[in-house]
Amino acid sequence: MARYTGPKTKISRIFGEPILGNGKWLSKNSNPPGQHGALRKRKQMGEYALQLREKQKAKYTYGLLEKQFRRTFDEAARRKGVTGENLIKLLEARLDNTVFRMGIAPSRPAARQLVSHKHVTVNGEVVNVPSFQLKAGDVVSLKEKSKDNPTVTSFVREKNPKFGWLDFNAGTFTGTFITYPERDSVPENIKEQLIVELYSK
Repeated sequence: MARYTGPKTKISRIFGEPILGNGKWLSKNSNPPGQHGALRKRKQMGEYALQLREKQKAKYTYGLLEKQFRRTFDEAARRKGVTGENLIKLLEARLDNTVFRMGIAPSRPAARQLVSHKHVTVNGEVVNVPSFQLKAGDVVSLKEKSKDNPTVTSFVREKNPKFGWLDFNAGTFTGTFITYPERDSVPENIKEQLIVELYSK
């Protein structure tokens, strides 16, 4: 299963944002990575560089590699509506992202691991594919055996009330994907229009 396994702090320092992890190291050292990072001035980026940067940021944020991200974009372009908004909706509807948003896992990589290790069910059936696309009304839950596993349940927390497109009951470890989110309700700092422009070249 392809995923990024490199240094997380380095990626966060490249973008100057805590896109992987809690960003505690950014307060200590927000310079670009590398031996001469503190001395190197950030150059004014051109149009293509800005577009590529946004694509890379989205890929690292949601834990996708290039081929999978391109397939997701192509699906977003096929759907009716604004392509950039469709892209964000599809990324948010991934099973691993939803498990993270609901509060079942503390991070997207942890959510991906829960899913791939068969701890999560969708509508009562075990699903071990992190990229599984949820639809409105799908019920996501921990497997019954996993609910009694303190290692699995120790990280469960209440859902952030900002995520109104999800419902989650921390007592029963069960939630519902109510609908696709509107773009302004997704907190990620991603300029999806730049990604659309990049792939439209």
